[in-house]
Amino acid sequence: MGRAMVGGNAATGPNPRADPRADNQRDDSASGAPAPAAGFISMLTWLFLLLPVAAASGWLLARRGERQRGETTCNADPAFFRGLNYLLNEQPDKAIDVFLKLAAVDNDTVETHLALGVLFRRRGEVDRAIRIHQNLVARTSLSSGQRGFALYELGRDYMLAGLFDRAESLFTELLENRLQQKRALRGLIEIYQAEKDWSRCLEMAEKLKLLTDHARADQPIATEIAHYHCELAEDCLRRDDTAPARSHLLAAQSVDPDCIRSTMVQAQMEMAGGDAESALVLYRHLARRGPRYLPAMLPGLLECYRRLGRQQVAAELGELFRAHPSPPLMLELSAAIEREQGAPAALDFLDDYLREHADLVGVERLLDLRLRTAPERARTGDGTLLAVIRHVLALQPAYQCEHCGFEARALHWQCPSCKYWGSIKAVEPDPIADPAVLKQRRIA
Repeated sequence: MGRAMVGGNAATGPNPRADPRADNQRDDSASGAPAPAAGFISMLTWLFLLLPVAAASGWLLARRGERQRGETTCNADPAFFRGLNYLLNEQPDKAIDVFLKLAAVDNDTVETHLALGVLFRRRGEVDRAIRIHQNLVARTSLSSGQRGFALYELGRDYMLAGLFDRAESLFTELLENRLQQKRALRGLIEIYQAEKDWSRCLEMAEKLKLLTDHARADQPIATEIAHYHCELAEDCLRRDDTAPARSHLLAAQSVDPDCIRSTMVQAQMEMAGGDAESALVLYRHLARRGPRYLPAMLPGLLECYRRLGRQQVAAELGELFRAHPSPPLMLELSAAIEREQGAPAALDFLDDYLREHADLVGVERLLDLRLRTAPERARTGDGTLLAVIRHVLALQPAYQCEHCGFEARALHWQCPSCKYWGSIKAVEPDPIADPAVLKQRRIA
């Protein structure tokens, strides 16, 4: 329609009433005066009229070329439509298999495939992650470094799937080829920890120690090695094999002089051997070096007192308490004071303790002792308050990981959450804050 209108205008000429300049143009033509601009204007008019036609023609040619290329691609890869069919039929597993076969893996797309596999693994879709990483490993065009990354990620997939033997094989292959050595060793350590194969853990940790930059390490590898020696020592003690157990404990103390666990196991070994005096010396040493572990070592310390026939222990416990106050030690000391000096002295001790420490364990002990031994000092509602406090305490953790915050009721030498060694310690009560500080906190 547009082209017909243009042709009509060109044939019939402009309407004189529509354009007053038309009279002047006709007068000039009729008079025979030269009009050099008329040809130029006519040429410009045709040029502007033909520009849309040229643009439309180019667009049509481009569309035809794209259609031809699309037909060529579709003919070359009919599996593409099969993959789309799977997606439309809600069969994503089959679709991803097809697209992975179609995807060209080169130096520009390897990282994308690795990231996609890690994403699937984090979402819990381990099967998809395995297929992506297997597809990468099968490519012969990968560089040595890219193949190392793909093998490591495939090993992580197998670990999450519980296929430890396959993961171990891949990590071992990485070590043999000197690829991703630190990460492969860490993966092997995780596998052997899950299997409680402490000898292999120790072997891998020793190799990792040679490759680790201790200044940048998140956790000193020496701490791990010391705990592996302790695990092996405890295994030996369960078999009543004390000689290798003692060797492992000495090795643990040599590699990590701050290892509290090795000294504690040594004290237990001395007790098992009947040497309560040596065990008591070790427990006293532990109380000074690791006060946060007092709750774990306190039963052993009290057993030493019992075997040595010591009845008056309040003075010694009081010395420990003044140096390192803790809820378990407070309980034992209050019980010893009650036995040796009477309930009023124990109540006074607890009252002084609670003036400085915000400790529900101390409140529970104070209420219980007051209701049992000094009803005249009890107040209305103490029984109800005691029941509420016991309920709250039953839900509170006794230990907490200093690295990830994991809470537990019992001591774990390795955190079940972040897998750090020696990071779980006893929870300590907060000191009583100044009333002015508490008022500011309430206002805030």
